[in-house]
Amino acid sequence: MTKPELTVRIHSFAYKNGIPEDPTGNGGGHVFDCRIIPNPGVLEPYKALTGLDASVGAYILEQAQSKAFIQNTCAIVEQSIIRYLERDFTSLMVSYGCTGGQHRSVFFAETLAKHITQKFALKVIVVHREQNIVYEINSIKK
Repeated sequence: MTKPELTVRIHSFAYKNGIPEDPTGNGGGHVFDCRIIPNPGVLEPYKALTGLDASVGAYILEQAQSKAFIQNTCAIVEQSIIRYLERDFTSLMVSYGCTGGQHRSVFFAETLAKHITQKFALKVIVVHREQNIVYEINSIKK
């Protein structure tokens, strides 16, 4: 019998539009608040950009809290993935929220997606809700 596959859904969102609903009915998983990091969206060079743009990512990584935020959220999600795989769970949802769902939440969602696809063989669905971007990654652990 084939083991069930774990799918990790990673969302970025704007708090003003509400926390994303979990389409599986499992209740939503982890929600991380990126508003502790200074907002690049209030600075003119970044207003029209998103967390997908390299200059926005560089700005975010320059902020003192960012590296610890990445390490801590990745560690929590890794712990969940390990246990979910052991228990044959099929779905984990992780959401990153910020003010507009454009800069910080997008950057941290992308960072987590890259991190876990390098460590685990699983399916990842990335949803940048406010950007209307959805894509899937089927990773193979190297």
